[in-house]
Amino acid sequence: MGFFFNFVVCLFSAIGSFLFGSDSGIIGSVVSEQFDLFHVYFHKPGPDIIGAIVSTFAGGCFFGAAATGSLATRIGRKRTIQLGALIAVLGCSLQTGARNVSYLIVGRLIAGFAIGSLSMVVPLYQSEISPPEIRGLLTGLTQFMISMGFLVSNWVGYGCQFLRTDTQWRLALGIQIIPATCLFLGMFILPYSPRWLVEQGRDDEAYAVVQRLHGNTQNKEFVELEFAEMKEQIRYEQQNYSTKISDLWSTKPMLRRTLTGMAIQICTQFTGINVSSYFQPTLYAALGLSGSRILMITGINGALGAVTTIIFIAFILDRVGRKPPLVVGAIGMAISLAVEAAINAKWGGADSHNHAAQTAGVAFIIIFSALFFSTSFGPVSWVYQSEIFPMRVRAIGTAVCTCANWASNVLISQVSPIGMARLGYRFYILFVCTNIANAVIVFFFFPETKGKTLEEMDAVFGDQVIPHALETKQVHNVGTDEKIDEERKSTVSEV
Repeated sequence: MGFFFNFVVCLFSAIGSFLFGSDSGIIGSVVSEQFDLFHVYFHKPGPDIIGAIVSTFAGGCFFGAAATGSLATRIGRKRTIQLGALIAVLGCSLQTGARNVSYLIVGRLIAGFAIGSLSMVVPLYQSEISPPEIRGLLTGLTQFMISMGFLVSNWVGYGCQFLRTDTQWRLALGIQIIPATCLFLGMFILPYSPRWLVEQGRDDEAYAVVQRLHGNTQNKEFVELEFAEMKEQIRYEQQNYSTKISDLWSTKPMLRRTLTGMAIQICTQFTGINVSSYFQPTLYAALGLSGSRILMITGINGALGAVTTIIFIAFILDRVGRKPPLVVGAIGMAISLAVEAAINAKWGGADSHNHAAQTAGVAFIIIFSALFFSTSFGPVSWVYQSEIFPMRVRAIGTAVCTCANWASNVLISQVSPIGMARLGYRFYILFVCTNIANAVIVFFFFPETKGKTLEEMDAVFGDQVIPHALETKQVHNVGTDEKIDEERKSTVSEV
């Protein structure tokens, strides 16, 4: 079936990422002043309560990601995605039926647990079923579907603001149940990760999956060599290494992998993207905008972000690599936020009527998120963290990196309403500085991973122990033990 089947599998599994985007996007609309009936129903919650409603979701995501590392190893990536989808249905249902703030926060905590799980396991699943030359595209679909989630939720929010009953916010929160249900049911017909199948000793099933995902009449040799490399690397790791969490820092190369994976997720949060994502209507209100057009502009921004992301992952990411977009994106975001701070300092405020300044302020918020973030940390962070770990600790390592993302998210989402209220335009300056720091960190400390198979990452990080089949063009490359050699010969005949 080849590329088309591989693309469809990765795209459908990314519905889990769509849920991430839709939940993160819709809450910005729901807590905005345009959803007046939400504020009436919950007795006009202040900035601290709004911060808690938003950040509780991220807290749930942290614990969901933490719990998923070992689970994805035991029951597989596919079943973990399905479990996350079921929990998401429960959490979204509780939010939709909320009777008080506590009820709502519990629903967001449960939904966050599900999204944290999915945000970790979906890109992991995608990376393990993707051929190296298009892994950026296929794993980058995670960010594309996050953008689509924001897009749909922004326009749902725009439409729901005109409803004049509690349906205004209940419908906006409840619509997320539909994609969660589709994800749970649809995953029954999608394949298991072939690398997980090899780890479980189900080699025949694994090879059949590799053929379906990557096979065509022109690349039979590549499929055979990739499967042999995959099987040999995993078998070697099983025989010679443990799978403890302490392995993530047991050697200098492994510590470098772990710190790099955590760093890219922390840097992503400190771009300031979730200030824009969660509180975008508030940013527009600070420019003097009001009424329904705030949510309309939010929807336009979401649409542009989705378009930019798909163009970037389809035509640029796998050609230029991971590092250059990160550096350029960080510098671009720093400049955008510096200009935004200057506009708000000079012409901002709820009473502003400077149309030119408002237009420029909106433009730079969109340039920040829809252009620079969508062509850098947005897609690259999920690709990068999912491809750098060896199979024996890939799920645990990815979980630790995703936890770093959500821990940073909790901090930023909790303090942002207070920071914007007290500091005004000066709050932007914080993220100008962090984006400059991001560019420096990436430039000096991040290795390039473009075009490498997951098994070849050991050479990138300096801990390679066996030759790779795709380099040697041989299907067995380890030792001379007769039993192992016989197993490899058997593998060749199966292939």
